Order: sequence, then C-alpha cells, then structure tokens
Amino acid sequence: MDLALLRTFVAVHRAGSFTRAAGLLGLSQPAVTGQIRTLERQLGRPLFLRTARGVVPTTVGDELAHKAAPHLDALVEITEAGLDDDRSALRTLHLAGPPEFTALRVLPALTTLVAQGLAARCAFGSTEELFEGLGAGHHDLVITTARPRGRLLTATPLCDEEHVLVAAPRWAARLGGPAVLQVKGVRALEALPVVEVHESLPLVTRYWSAVFDTRPVTAGTIIAPDLRAVLACVAEGAGLGVLPRYLCMDALDAGEVVALLNPPVPPLRTYFLVVRTGALALPHIARAHEWLLRAAVDW
Repeated sequence: MDLALLRTFVAVHRAGSFTRAAGLLGLSQPAVTGQIRTLERQLGRPLFLRTARGVVPTTVGDELAHKAAPHLDALVEITEAGLDDDRSALRTLHLAGPPEFTALRVLPALTTLVAQGLAARCAFGSTEELFEGLGAGHHDLVITTARPRGRLLTATPLCDEEHVLVAAPRWAARLGGPAVLQVKGVRALEALPVVEVHESLPLVTRYWSAVFDTRPVTAGTIIAPDLRAVLACVAEGAGLGVLPRYLCMDALDAGEVVALLNPPVPPLRTYFLVVRTGALALPHIARAHEWLLRAAVDW
C-alpha cells in the first residue's frame, strides 16, 4: 500500500472534506479524490460517504485512520526532525490568537525560543476566523477561547482567565464600595455607562450571568474592539467594564481602576492551544506548544 495514499486518506479523515484536505496537502481536489478512490479499490471497501457538506468516514475508514494515523505522524516527526533536533528552532511558527492575550502573554513567553532561532509570524482574529485559518493551513498554532469541533483540529487547555468588574475610583465611591454593592445587587449598576468590545456585551453578559444570574439591561456606551482600549476608557471614568485580571492587574495595583465586586467564585474563561491534528509531529510546533503550556503555569 502506497504511503502517499495513506497520508492523503488521513488528511481527508481529519479534514472531513476533499477540498480542505487538498489545500493542506498542496494537491488539487481531483488528485485527492483520485487517490482516495485508488485506496478504496485496493481495499475493496468504501472509506467515506459523500455528503453535501463534505465526507463522513465509514466504519472501515474510522478503523483504518485509528490504525494508520499514529504511525504516519511518527514518520512525519522523523523526517521533519532529521538527525539534528536543533533544526526545529530554525523553522517559522505561524501563530494566531486574540490580540490582547497574544500580545501580553503568548508572544513574551516565546521570546526565549526566538532567542534560540525560532522565527514567528503573528496574526489576530476572532475564534471563528482562527479556526478557519488554522484549518486552511494559514496558521500552525492558534490560541482560542473555545474548543473546535470535528477531527481536523485538536485543542489542549492552556489556562483560565479570571474576569473582574472594574470602574474608576469615583464610580466606585458613588456606589459605596463592594460591601454596599453586594447588598444592593445588580440594580445598583444599571445607571452606570458600560464600556465593551462588542454591541452584544459578551464579557458583561457572561459576568452578569455567572455572578447575578441575570442579563444586563443596558446597552454599551462605548464599544471598542480591543480590551486595552476598554481599560483605558474605564480608567478615565467612562463607565464600568469587565476585564481579564491579567490585563488590568497593574491598573488595579496603581489605583487607576477599582474592583467593584469580589465574588467568592469569580467568572473564568479558558484558553486553548489548538493545532491541526497530527501537527505536533512537527518539532517547531511541538516545541512552541510545550513551551507555552509550561509558561501558562505561572499565568
């Protein structure tokens, strides 16, 4: 059996699409289709069922993928690493994630690898954009706040992010402090302007749901699609905001913003490291992946 046919088969099995697999392999779709048909003829069994949205593996296809994929990944790791493991540091890592977390956490953590020879190219985007770009082969590793679906992408939990309800000191003084706010509840906050990253108020809504068991009733006053801009506006007294603790920690310590509440169980959001399934066989991706997991222990 031709290993090239098995490699194409595993790519299609993970991608769930001849078109997507062709892009990842650098082949044309007819070439991928032809290789899968050849493999099916050799085995005498269908490996995929064609659907309007792609392909679904048969039970035979699932069995073959389970048996073949680990060995193909191991062969890729051998050929990519060669005889000198240090070569992995000379590869370019194409990284993507949310702008604030990537800029303040991820990229600084990778500077040691960069000093050892790793090159990096960085892009920012929403979760949907990151998944699409990774699946299309535009990125090697992405950081997201959601798990991907399907077999094409594999996610590993990276760290949890604590969210804090903050405002400028004058707003906090007007509300009477966390103790008073704890008694008055969410109604005490309804008169405050809201600063957020999107009209849907994703961070405020998540906080309200977790802490107050309700949804916010006000619209955003300032909408800026960058959490650093939200922090700057909140610090200047524009209103309340919900921010990751890592982002506003310095401002809290400096007294530029104040935590309006200290709930016993603060709302959390999990970040994931996501790669194409099998990509950790590539040494430079595996090295960055492992390095970030180690760094995240202190986050």
